[in-house]
Amino acid sequence: MNETQKLAERGSKVIMNTYSRFPIAFDHGEGMYVWDMDGKKYLDFVAGIAVNSLGYSNRKLGKMIADQSMRLMHVSNLYYTEPQITLAEMLCQNSCFDKVFFCNSGAETIEAALKIARKYAVMKGKPGRDIIAMEKSFHGRTYGAVTATGQDKYHKGLDPMLPGIKHVPFNDFEALKNAVDENTCAILMEPVQGEGGIRPAESQYLKAVRALCDEKDIVLLFDEVQCGVGRTGYLFAYQAYGVEPDGACFAKGLAGGVPIGAFMAKDSLAEAFKPGDHASTFGGNPFATACGTVVMDELLNGGILENVKKQGSLLTQKLMELKKKHKIIADVRGIGLIQGIELTIPAGDVIADCIQNGLLLVGAGANVIRFVPALIVSEKEINEAVEILDRCLCEAEKK
Repeated sequence: MNETQKLAERGSKVIMNTYSRFPIAFDHGEGMYVWDMDGKKYLDFVAGIAVNSLGYSNRKLGKMIADQSMRLMHVSNLYYTEPQITLAEMLCQNSCFDKVFFCNSGAETIEAALKIARKYAVMKGKPGRDIIAMEKSFHGRTYGAVTATGQDKYHKGLDPMLPGIKHVPFNDFEALKNAVDENTCAILMEPVQGEGGIRPAESQYLKAVRALCDEKDIVLLFDEVQCGVGRTGYLFAYQAYGVEPDGACFAKGLAGGVPIGAFMAKDSLAEAFKPGDHASTFGGNPFATACGTVVMDELLNGGILENVKKQGSLLTQKLMELKKKHKIIADVRGIGLIQGIELTIPAGDVIADCIQNGLLLVGAGANVIRFVPALIVSEKEINEAVEILDRCLCEAEKK
């Protein structure tokens, strides 16, 4: 029994069985690569599911982690701390938003968004509290977030779900317009659906939704937990479309692997929250927010956004070339470094074969392979990944 198998056996005895884990146990990483406990090297195009924005063992982030951990990690939001305010300033000064609520995860940002939308309706004296979300969306695992998620498989065994949330087809403006009534207080959507199969919104669709929300005084909320924070080649995904929401959710890559979430809102929406309406014990702690300032500095001043645009374009080109070569690729879609290929066969076997050959990939639904590498990925590493994927697709077509 090797070291990976020994650890897996230990884990199976004490960890709840909520993940179908691959039989791999990782020990360390550097840049775009990770090594398992038996010394095997992998090129990582999962990045902790779009979390490790600066890759592994980033020196600036590591130094901040060491320094801040010895300075101040947590004191509660009963007091001010400089890292929290600095990160909030960086976020607000580089976005259309005015205020930030910090928490610990993407699902928590969604909970904040759902609550503030209904608080806004109360503040405005609106008659209803209904929220419209999208089919095939994914917003998280907490009760409000999973109710907003437009995939039945995540609702199984959890009924009754949170009332007042309904779903319409994504990118279908007429369906959305027909679902809006006097009880609608908010519309929630991902600019690029992640778990739903890497499905970008259409630009004209988002613009029409924004106009509808303006006309009806409906809160427009974007879930950028996966597609935000540099992944599209813009600091925030809404900037890629030129459509400003009233509030938006960010998490995953914001602190380079340290748990953090940030719900951001314009003042008109932010004022719906009063002291006591919402809170997070660990949210915005000086440790996590200090790490966030490193990521933001790298995105804004370290050439990362330019790299995402450049490498994202290359990745699209390479995936389109694979589509021409392999009949089992039905579609290539995405933007920047959040992309996917839809297969005519289940993606699981191809992903498993890639992993066996040293390339980490993850699915986005049964038939889609997702590509969300660290934002530091290079041309060399994209070529290496595509070469491995090409070989594995060839093997799949022989079966």
